[in-house]
Amino acid sequence: MRINRYLAEAGVASRRACDKLIEEGKVTVNGKRAQVGMEVDFSDHVAVEGRAVRPVEKNVYYLMNKPKGYVTTVKDDKGRKTVMDLLPKKAERVYPVGRLDYDTEGLLIITNDGDLANRLTHPTNEIPKTYIAKIEGHVKEDDLAKLRSGVIIDGVKTKRCSVRIVEEDKESTKISVTITEGRNRQVRKMFEAVGHNVVFLKRTKIGDLSISGLNRGEVRTLSQKEVFYLKNL
Repeated sequence: MRINRYLAEAGVASRRACDKLIEEGKVTVNGKRAQVGMEVDFSDHVAVEGRAVRPVEKNVYYLMNKPKGYVTTVKDDKGRKTVMDLLPKKAERVYPVGRLDYDTEGLLIITNDGDLANRLTHPTNEIPKTYIAKIEGHVKEDDLAKLRSGVIIDGVKTKRCSVRIVEEDKESTKISVTITEGRNRQVRKMFEAVGHNVVFLKRTKIGDLSISGLNRGEVRTLSQKEVFYLKNL
């Protein structure tokens, strides 16, 4: 199998993150520096930063309601709390699928299933992800129309998306946003592009899978039915 898949199934990181580790020279195969795209098998000795790794025999799947104040990574070089701190103490070696910003809350999948992680994060699959965004002030229909048709962020136009007002008062507007991309800080940047500031952001769904019933910081295992759903989303 390709080395990024091998590493992902060993619970190192997502395939794309594993490719980065390979490019940085942190991965070796039989004592030699690995190359992106190379093929390996179970007879090879694969190591990351000198530590031997092998694909796991059993895949596990967690659903987390991530709170603010945690970074979505396995380790943080700045000493901040990570989502891994919220997992059960005896949890298997797993990693978060995709990222939620430090100040963003909500649904996060954590697993050691590299194939599922790749499916949920690869842009060509266009997996729908729904967020609730609280915006300062009133948002005009013209601005919503611009968001639906796509706005320019980081020099590239966003894909069409679903946007609707959920609730509004004199000071703020709550908006449901469903996107099929996963660009860095995308929802926040989309609203910035039409002149609005996001003061609160929470991911509530991936497809139809939601965090309903999970309080902030809580974690549960996914059912077989939910795993099957995500693999066929």
